[in-house]
Amino acid sequence: MADRDDEAGSEGVHEHERGHEHERGHEQEQERERERVYHVDGDLVPADEATVSVDDRGFRYGDGAFETMRAYGGTIFEWDAHLARLERTCDALALDHGLTGTDLRSRIDETLEANGLADASVRLSITRGVQPGKLTPAPEVDPTVVVYASPLPRGGLESTSVWDGPATVQTVETRAVPDASIPAAAKTHNYLTGILARVELRSDRDGETDVADEALVRDLEGYVTEGTTSTLFFVRDGVLHTPSTERDVLPGITRRIVLELATEEGLAVREGAYEVDTVRDADEAFLTNRTWELRPIATLDGHDIGSGPITDLLSRRYDERVERVCYGDSAEK
Repeated sequence: MADRDDEAGSEGVHEHERGHEHERGHEQEQERERERVYHVDGDLVPADEATVSVDDRGFRYGDGAFETMRAYGGTIFEWDAHLARLERTCDALALDHGLTGTDLRSRIDETLEANGLADASVRLSITRGVQPGKLTPAPEVDPTVVVYASPLPRGGLESTSVWDGPATVQTVETRAVPDASIPAAAKTHNYLTGILARVELRSDRDGETDVADEALVRDLEGYVTEGTTSTLFFVRDGVLHTPSTERDVLPGITRRIVLELATEEGLAVREGAYEVDTVRDADEAFLTNRTWELRPIATLDGHDIGSGPITDLLSRRYDERVERVCYGDSAEK
């Protein structure tokens, strides 16, 4: 039998080996990044050659719109909804880019094909482009358009979650920008609220590595709005709740699908204004976004919540819809 020193030595060797495996994995990921192809202003270019001007208004001012989408089996899930929201954002910015939906979709399809991807996260960005260094935008727009894709697991009924496990969530002091200031429905390049909320998560841990997966943001009145990149749902007494888009909440596409699925299942649904304590006392809770799909909340501010029958049902129904729309015989390619 080995003594404790031998066991510790063996563990040390294993830790050393795991360290090398982590380094190799990081190097392989960096190599894959270098091999990736981006779509920049109509051209497919290697990742290390994909650049935009330092005078681009998206870089200078965050003056741009974007959408993050999921490709399942080569199909862009809910493409029409993403395109419509992109156009609403551009309208809110008075950004007349002059590009058709067909043109934008072609750039996405070309990016997926060039990278050999069928299942992926896809980001499409449109900025006002390069203009004179003045805050007031010129009416004539030569937009900068960038598409890039990152591999993700298969979705649908044979899916593998992109997240490691249920999310730990922490309420932050950073507040949502009022809709009267910047339209909550607009997905712009200005993500300062989310950045400050995530920085707050890190600073609260005072250098510790165990940082919460997501920050929960409130409005100026103290009511819960959403996560930095996600929509909040929770269940109490069999009723599915989510913050209303009448407040400072992005009308997420995954949010809309979940509400549709809940209605199809005959679930009671409420949209309203909620205090944090109400969410902490929930029977179930989960977050949604295009990449995570539905991700259960393990804890909120250290209070256990977890998944449950309604979360599991809606997650299964979501997978079924993705399977039918994107992987079935009638999938739209």
